[in-house]
Amino acid sequence: MSARRSSAGILLYRQRDGALEVFLVHPGGPYWVSRDLGAWQIPKGMIEPGEDPLAAALREFQEETGGRPEGEPRSLGGVRQAGGKWVEAFALAGDLDPDAIESIHFELEWPPRSGLLQSWPEVDRAAWFTLAQARPKMLASQLPLLDRLEALIAA
Repeated sequence: MSARRSSAGILLYRQRDGALEVFLVHPGGPYWVSRDLGAWQIPKGMIEPGEDPLAAALREFQEETGGRPEGEPRSLGGVRQAGGKWVEAFALAGDLDPDAIESIHFELEWPPRSGLLQSWPEVDRAAWFTLAQARPKMLASQLPLLDRLEALIAA
C-alpha cells in the first residue's frame, strides 16, 4: 500500500438524549454539490510520507473543520474506499458546532477545460447524525466504521 493512497480521519462522536451521534462532513466542490445520500464522510485526508496516521487524522480534522478535538483517540482500523484509497480511522469523543466549521480551500479548473481556476472549500457543511440517520448519508465504504464505533462503545 503506497503512502499517497492512504488517508486518516477522525470519527467524532457524542451521546445526546441517550443516542449515539456522529459528526460527519459533506465534501465541497462542484462534483458533490447535488449529492447528499451516500456523500457524507468522516473528516479525513492524506497521510504525508513518514507521518503518523493519528497525527495526520488530527491535522486533517483541523484543516477541514477548524476545530482540534481533544481526548484519547481509539483506533477503528481501516477501510478501503471504492476508489482504492485506504482510510485509517480513529474514534474520539467530543463536541463541535457544525455551523462554526471553517474549512481550508482547494483550487480546481471549473468548468472543465475552461482554463478558469475556482476555489472550493474541502468541506462545505457538517452535521451531527444518529447512527440510523448517518447510515444512508455516509459513503458506503465508510459504513463499517459506524459498526466498529458501536462495538467500541458497547465494550
